[in-house]
Amino acid sequence: MFNGIIESIGTIIGLEEDGDSIHLTIESSERNLVIGESVAVNGVCLTVTNYTDHSFQVTCVHETLKVTNLSGLKLQDKVNLERALRADARISGHYVQGHVDGTGKIIDIVNDGNALIVTIKVSHAWTKYLVNKGYVALDGMSITIIEAKENTLTVTFIPHTQAATIIPYYKIGTLINIEVDILSKYIEKQFGGILTCMPLSNA
Repeated sequence: MFNGIIESIGTIIGLEEDGDSIHLTIESSERNLVIGESVAVNGVCLTVTNYTDHSFQVTCVHETLKVTNLSGLKLQDKVNLERALRADARISGHYVQGHVDGTGKIIDIVNDGNALIVTIKVSHAWTKYLVNKGYVALDGMSITIIEAKENTLTVTFIPHTQAATIIPYYKIGTLINIEVDILSKYIEKQFGGILTCMPLSNA
């Protein structure tokens, strides 16, 4: 479990294909990692398989590569990193599982003073989980939605978030990992059937 507050930026320094999987080596300032712990890489929950004083390794399997932007990574690319949430930590973002639903494509970037307003094209299948002023995780970042439409969502990136993440590398056409708020899925699961079965009022 994560909370969508990026802790550092990593650099891809190793890419090794292994059948349908890819082993990534990520240069990082994170210390005291242990084998088996979870790290969110661009919002994708991955398991540390090895580490050194300045890097760590993770493996991306076929399913992960199929639904995320990790399949497009190249050497020297930058990635957002967040270690798993401690039980005694403040939740400065929102609960993020690291289970990415898919990718969205940036279709517009507008400067708004020193902030950025970014519009992302998303699958229609997810828009029912996206609401104005609600949460969404974008490449692991907990972000508030400005406006959710049928096939797009618009967000703003404040200067601090730009400085602390990979946002400066974004451009038109960039694919971003998207994880919708898990709360909306639970609500649908619990109440969707009830709402479907409720008779319409004759009033």
